[in-house]
Amino acid sequence: MTINERLNELGISLAETPKPLGSYLPYVRSGNLIFMSGVLPLRNGKLVRTGRVGEAVSLDEAREDARQVVVNALSVLNVAAGDLGKISKCVKLNGYVASAADFTDQPKVLNGASDLLFEIFGEAGRHARAAVGVYSLPLNSPVEIDFIFEIAL
Repeated sequence: MTINERLNELGISLAETPKPLGSYLPYVRSGNLIFMSGVLPLRNGKLVRTGRVGEAVSLDEAREDARQVVVNALSVLNVAAGDLGKISKCVKLNGYVASAADFTDQPKVLNGASDLLFEIFGEAGRHARAAVGVYSLPLNSPVEIDFIFEIAL
């Protein structure tokens, strides 16, 4: 089954590639690695929700946001690789969760992204990961994730 067939099976359609919010590139390719800038949970150009997890945003909502980040990242990755079928591995992701002072379940939030990558890519979707709690993120986003993917040469 191709990646596009798998996305269709999961009911995921790739949206237009999100535009950078500042003076940076959405990705940089070096050899067979694609380094992606931080991706936000935008849908139709707007954040799905805003605020800190554990205050304005629930754990389940933040997990959904992490999944939306993956969908947005795949749009960027499709452009970077020319075809998602060329992706051989998700190497690493770094996830940032805007967190209430007493919120400590950042890994559970990022499981939303990690689980979806596994659903899409199978074993090639397993990756190394960091889960970091922060006070605030751009646009008051609850989640931001950056990625490193390997492409078949």
